[in-house]
Amino acid sequence: MKHLRQQKPIRIVATLALTLALAGTAIPARAQTFTSLHSFAGYNSATPSLSDGSYPTGLVQGANGYLYGTTFLGGSGFYGTVFRISTSGTETILQDFNSTNPYIGNQAALMQASNGDFYGTTYSDGVVYKVTPGGAIGLIYTFCSAGLPDCPDGASPEATMMQASNGDLYGTTQVGGAYGQGTIFKTTLAGELTTLHAFCATQNAEGDCLDGVGPFTTLVQGTNGYLYGATQGGGADGFGTIFGITPAGDFTTIHTFCRVSSCPDGANPKAALVQGADGNFYGVTSNGGNGAGTFFTMTPSGALTTLYNFCPAGGDCVDGAQPVALMRATDGNFYGLAGSGGTGGAGTIFQITPSGSLTTEHNFVTTDGYVGNNFFNGPMLIQDTNGAFYGVTELGGANYPSCADCNGTVFRLSMGLGPFVETLPAGGEAGSTVRILGNRLTGATSVTFNGVAATFTVAASTEITATVPTGATTGVVQVVTSAGTTLKSNLAFTVR
Repeated sequence: MKHLRQQKPIRIVATLALTLALAGTAIPARAQTFTSLHSFAGYNSATPSLSDGSYPTGLVQGANGYLYGTTFLGGSGFYGTVFRISTSGTETILQDFNSTNPYIGNQAALMQASNGDFYGTTYSDGVVYKVTPGGAIGLIYTFCSAGLPDCPDGASPEATMMQASNGDLYGTTQVGGAYGQGTIFKTTLAGELTTLHAFCATQNAEGDCLDGVGPFTTLVQGTNGYLYGATQGGGADGFGTIFGITPAGDFTTIHTFCRVSSCPDGANPKAALVQGADGNFYGVTSNGGNGAGTFFTMTPSGALTTLYNFCPAGGDCVDGAQPVALMRATDGNFYGLAGSGGTGGAGTIFQITPSGSLTTEHNFVTTDGYVGNNFFNGPMLIQDTNGAFYGVTELGGANYPSCADCNGTVFRLSMGLGPFVETLPAGGEAGSTVRILGNRLTGATSVTFNGVAATFTVAASTEITATVPTGATTGVVQVVTSAGTTLKSNLAFTVR
């Protein structure tokens, strides 16, 4: 077994005492439609064909209109699966990670790159792999294979990777690196990997890793070109950090959590940051505040403001507790998942405004899913270009509790939001090729980048390929359909 420096334990804020005033106010839920689409069957030794996995890690929308995901465990070999599921709930297993598969080792969630393929990592074996929309798989990179002690290139990648505007993939490892506490890396689509930062490069007299340890969240690229992420542990007080890094590797610690008693700014972030329309970042922590987590905003330079404290009513936590996922939707609000709490005790789907007013949209019960603690760290909630939300729970489902290995669900939440288009990637230079994902795109008559007309080809009813036009500036991408409907991108496309 490869030797790795032991990671310093993460301290967790456990108190639920009401020590702070509520920063946002929960309001009654609006009309919505929740549908449980699929319950995972786990591992079935008697009937391996029924073994579709357990503990789904997240979802991503493919250019063909299907949703793709992975399970951390389960399948016929109990090493996880890659699955495809339609928006109506029809599931297909594309890869079953058993003893005959060279990529076994517990799957992180997938992301789709601009070439149309999906890329993922395995936590235990420590590889980067790609899988085509049809399910063909190929090895990209193997961590800790150089034969050097302590895995200088990192080990145990857990967070979902992302593609930056330069076309490279960026990700993190939980351990390994020069100091044994994880790394930030980039890799080309062909597998040429570069380690950009090794955590615990700076320590105080007590041995705390001031830049954080065990980076946990998916990186996100801001409109300024920097990549932002968070560590669940480390920092001067052990409760995590927020950091920024340039695509070339210039690293800065932006915020250290819990510098004040009782952690009013939160502690132990588990969800990726989200950049708002105002240019600031928004996020959640799974602890701190009143003890059950927070929703916050932060300027790119690191000035953080807590907007909402979960579980203001004490131990009941009817608004949810320990938030583990956050995303920005086309209505301008943020939506997320609370890992526990709610009236059903199994977590919630919540909507929260940029100012911090929270609405509970769904209360989970164990038979339609138990959200869980996002231990596997993937995009647990996304908005499809049809306007509806889709997500996964790590635990529970229709087979719960009779099947101990059958854990996790896929669900849909319809809020009446209209269709839109999404660019892949979210930024690029003039002359670069961009995929535009949507619905009913056949016969589209126009594509513009912030008002500048682009040349394009309709590849399918769910996909357009377009060239970023000369003279385009950062702004909304618009597609005019054959029916005359104008579809706008959910995010501004950043012209670099």
